[in-house]
Amino acid sequence: MAAAALPEDIRLGPVRLRVADARRSGEWLARVLGMSALAESPGHGTWGGPDGTPLVELREHAGARPVPEGGRPGIYHYALLLPGRAELGGFVAHLDRMGIDHADSDHLVSEASYLKDPDGITVEVYADRPHEAWTQRGGELAMATLPVDHASLLEAGAAAPWRGLPAGTRMGHVHHFVGDLVAAERFYVDGLGFAVMTRAYRGALFVSAAGYHHHVGLNICAASRAPAGPDDAGLDEWALIVPGAPARDALEHRLAAAGVGIERSPGSFAAVDPWGIAVRVAGA
Repeated sequence: MAAAALPEDIRLGPVRLRVADARRSGEWLARVLGMSALAESPGHGTWGGPDGTPLVELREHAGARPVPEGGRPGIYHYALLLPGRAELGGFVAHLDRMGIDHADSDHLVSEASYLKDPDGITVEVYADRPHEAWTQRGGELAMATLPVDHASLLEAGAAAPWRGLPAGTRMGHVHHFVGDLVAAERFYVDGLGFAVMTRAYRGALFVSAAGYHHHVGLNICAASRAPAGPDDAGLDEWALIVPGAPARDALEHRLAAAGVGIERSPGSFAAVDPWGIAVRVAGA
């Protein structure tokens, strides 16, 4: 695997979502995911964990169309990384008690639970396995989608009963539906500077920095559909936090070399991939 052009201390910031009803979405974030309101105003809200880390920003667009079954180019899911397996087990037990539909998977590098918000946007809540347990296959990181051992997971969760999103939760990764993996690799690898971790999934690509299993997932499952537009519920932008001005300057130069336009704002800049998915790059 090639090394990432990004520094190892990058992290993901909050996602900003376009939703039909900010109050409804905020109530769901609190009730189901256990988030706390960090800031609210009419049609807007910032939600996060008990330590004040912002994770989700809501922007209301009244009448926004829900994400259709099977999705469309744009966000597939955002993924909240819990501190450990016990916390994930506690969360899954909480979903079961509430009767919330969820689908769970063992990805070898992590275990995860997937559910949908009121606008049909998928959310992944997951916990990583220890890095030393990750393996490689054919020069790439070994990942899979297997059934979760629910009994073991719930047993682990007994040590961490769910009382809301735990401190230390962070945005682990984002996953997007795209139209073409070659074009996606030009933007996310050649431009942003992530490294390819695995191509083993049919129709998918997983990229990261610092040897993580993935900061961004990309797949072409919805490639035949029109990309999400401003009247669709979905993603306004996701945030990539890159400490150090030299690293951000290098990233901006890579994007420019790849022919990507840049929209500059005080303290940050934004770039948009070929399917309208925007990333905002900012300092720590």
